[in-house]
Amino acid sequence: MAILEAHYPQWQAPVVTLIAERGASPFEILVSTLLSLRTKDQVTIAASRRLLAAARTPEAMLALDADTIGRLIYPVGFWKTKAERLRQISAILIERHGGRVPDSLDALLALPGVGRKTANLVRIEGFGLDGICVDTHVHRISNRTGYVRTKAPEETEMRLRGKLPRRYWVRYNEILVAFGQAICQPVSPWCSRCPVAELCRRVGVKHSR
Repeated sequence: MAILEAHYPQWQAPVVTLIAERGASPFEILVSTLLSLRTKDQVTIAASRRLLAAARTPEAMLALDADTIGRLIYPVGFWKTKAERLRQISAILIERHGGRVPDSLDALLALPGVGRKTANLVRIEGFGLDGICVDTHVHRISNRTGYVRTKAPEETEMRLRGKLPRRYWVRYNEILVAFGQAICQPVSPWCSRCPVAELCRRVGVKHSR
């Protein structure tokens, strides 16, 4: 982690991290995280800007109909479903949480379309709380390096909670996502450019550059 953190400034930070660094509220981070699922970063950034310019609170979001939200967020992945879910989530936040995003994992997971990855990321970026956010990059790299041996992201999260020193929890996702996009890519990773190649077991790597 120390080596990767030293190289991190050379890579592109994850989209939700960039949004959070601009002073986004927990609701804005929740919205941006949901939009980012199955969507490229540049598409997410543009869609988040359009939507949040029109609705920065649950009340404002609920005032928009699904078609309007859909037009604002298109072409993010599953944009029709996400438009409906954003209205559902906004209604729940108003009815059950006083219009605020809750900071508890259980309450976040109770929101429609919110999984552990999204919930942990909102807690980390929105509230500055400890958590381990495991997306496809974190799951892949943690297994590829041999640090864990798991089959699914949720299993990876639980293993990391028991093994990864707590001081790295918050930064783990941020750094590994950037590393995974730039160097440790899913297919044919750039092992020749990897700053931690000597520490990696290359589990499952059949071809590299």
